[in-house]
Amino acid sequence: MASPKPRCSSFATTSRTHIQPSGVTVDDSYLIETKSSQNRKFSQRQKTLSCQFSIGGHLSPWPTYTSGQTILHNRKPCSYDYRKRAGSWQQQPLGTTKPRYLEQLENYLRKELLLLDLSTDSAQELRLQPYREIFEFFIEDFKTYKPLLSSIKNAYEVMLAHQREKIRALEPLKAKLVTVNEDCNERILAMRAEERYEISMLKKEKMNLLKLIDKKNEEKISLQSEVSKLRKNLAEEYLHYLSERDARKILIADLNELRYQREDMSLAQSPGIWGEDPVKLTLALKMTRQDLTRTQMELNTMKANFGDVVPRRDFEMQEKTNKDLQEQLDSLRGDYEEVCKEHEILLQLHMTTLKERDQFYSELQEIQRTSTPRPDWTKCEGVVAGGPDRWQMLAEGKNSDQLVDVLLEEIGEGLLREKDFFPGLGYGEAIPSFLRFDGTVENKKPTKKDVVNLLKDAWKERLVEEQKEKFPDFFFNFLENRFGPGDAMAWAYTIFENIKLFRSNEVMSQFYALLMGKRSESVYIKQKETVVQLLKEMTNADSQNEGLITMENLSTVLKSTFPFKREERIQQLMEAGGWHSNSSNADLLNYHSLFIEDEEGQSMPFVQKLWEQYMDEKDEYLQELKQELGLELHDKVTLPKVREALMNIDPGLDKQTLNSYLSQAFQLPVTELPEEGEEKEEGIVEQLQIALEQLQMIDLRRMGAREQEPAS
Repeated sequence: MASPKPRCSSFATTSRTHIQPSGVTVDDSYLIETKSSQNRKFSQRQKTLSCQFSIGGHLSPWPTYTSGQTILHNRKPCSYDYRKRAGSWQQQPLGTTKPRYLEQLENYLRKELLLLDLSTDSAQELRLQPYREIFEFFIEDFKTYKPLLSSIKNAYEVMLAHQREKIRALEPLKAKLVTVNEDCNERILAMRAEERYEISMLKKEKMNLLKLIDKKNEEKISLQSEVSKLRKNLAEEYLHYLSERDARKILIADLNELRYQREDMSLAQSPGIWGEDPVKLTLALKMTRQDLTRTQMELNTMKANFGDVVPRRDFEMQEKTNKDLQEQLDSLRGDYEEVCKEHEILLQLHMTTLKERDQFYSELQEIQRTSTPRPDWTKCEGVVAGGPDRWQMLAEGKNSDQLVDVLLEEIGEGLLREKDFFPGLGYGEAIPSFLRFDGTVENKKPTKKDVVNLLKDAWKERLVEEQKEKFPDFFFNFLENRFGPGDAMAWAYTIFENIKLFRSNEVMSQFYALLMGKRSESVYIKQKETVVQLLKEMTNADSQNEGLITMENLSTVLKSTFPFKREERIQQLMEAGGWHSNSSNADLLNYHSLFIEDEEGQSMPFVQKLWEQYMDEKDEYLQELKQELGLELHDKVTLPKVREALMNIDPGLDKQTLNSYLSQAFQLPVTELPEEGEEKEEGIVEQLQIALEQLQMIDLRRMGAREQEPAS
């Protein structure tokens, strides 16, 4: 913004004098020094404005002590004329005229504000600039108070800069908060829409069921009315047929009587037809009629008594059918009761599920409110050495926690490469023996492949020796033999820093655990023996010696090698070996590929799954031991109780293995362990947590299946 042209005719003199508010006169030559090209414009502007707004005399104390004479002439503060004028000035009546210097400052401020463009985002910053310039004029004019005013101005400038930084830092958070709020609102709206849809569907289903119930009730009422009508018709038909039967019997009796009478008349009219005595025939006929009447009565009685009786064969058949139906009814009734119980259980489960859903929804809202968004791991592709392809290979099959470890390893590897020396850790007791050194040692900067090969060579040499010395001492002796006494300590620190960093590498992580005393050598040795045994069994199953076996052979080998593994874990090993749900038992597998290691010592998924299952089974074994003891981790446990608990959870333990477990748990030599039955109840005591940690260090495996408890 261009500054107005200076008008110095009435104010500027060769030596300008400003009167400060305290009444002290300060002489200022207002000489402008030569500055750099960047500050030349501001200096010229300041000179011009200072010339325009400076007062060549005393400043009047307006508005408190204003008078008609607002701008005084230049006088020295020590002169008599100055004191005289000051006295006469105080005696003058008070007025309201502003000083000319103040009016010029106000006019300049008003003009600068009118020239500002306040439509931009930085309008407030631009509006503050004229006020800042006016304050600069005050500072330059009032020389006595210049340090104080400058410090005040600087304090405000620092505070304004601090507030700008705060605002700039909070702007991304504001945008992020808006984004998170919109995301949460969208999720809530989606969930509400889904709930409304479910509620509408349930209401429709409810209405359909109510309609079905009404329809069934109507059918029931109609069937009941039809049954009552049929019963009424059946009763009427029964009475009708009963009267017909009686009438028929009477008619038959009348017909028989008429026939008998006609026969008697015909016999009486022709007695010589039969050639016998009519009296005898009449008597015989009478007796026959009596027999017929008696027989007819017996027949009627039997019909009356046994008219509703069915034959035995039909009865037995119906009885058998009834028995079958009764059994079906009992079975259906039992099924119905079970279904009712299951229905009640499902209702309870449904209510529990609803409560859990509400609880999870509340937790989800709380997590969405407090949690940070998931990281975008694709951003690491341009940072990790090797580009996207290597990052995809490193991130495959890993969760966020594992990806953080991978990223830390990559960052740590870069930092480790930049180090040329390592500081010595000293000779303290807590320092491992192979790291006890004062001073600095050189970083040999080997590759990960070189470190893995060196560790493998150390393992080979360790397995050949008799293992009399401790592993850290053996490792340092190995380095001395390999690189000489002068470089052994440097290599020890270099190897230690590498294996401490790369925890995801199997060889390095196991070697680090051994050096730090967190795991026994027997764990590594037993794992290697297990892998060798598996390879040997698969080779024996390869009858054609082609390096191929079937999936069925693989399952057989796994079950024979690990007889105490559960079926699902055998299935996991087969899946790690390449078996899929759509594979058949006849599919061939190159079993040598299961035991291949890459150049950095990483095993195939089959061997990794074998190691994971071993660690899981060890944790389950120790957890089962803790449950058998029935104690908390901080409780004390005795040796007899641990012996008894181990025998209960693992009856297949032999005496030697059991004593080795007890020796490790209580940190006693095997020769000092008391025999079973000789130990005292309160003899050897150890905290349960410490005992379990000691057992975690060694090779711990189940030696037999646990006996099943008898059913109560």
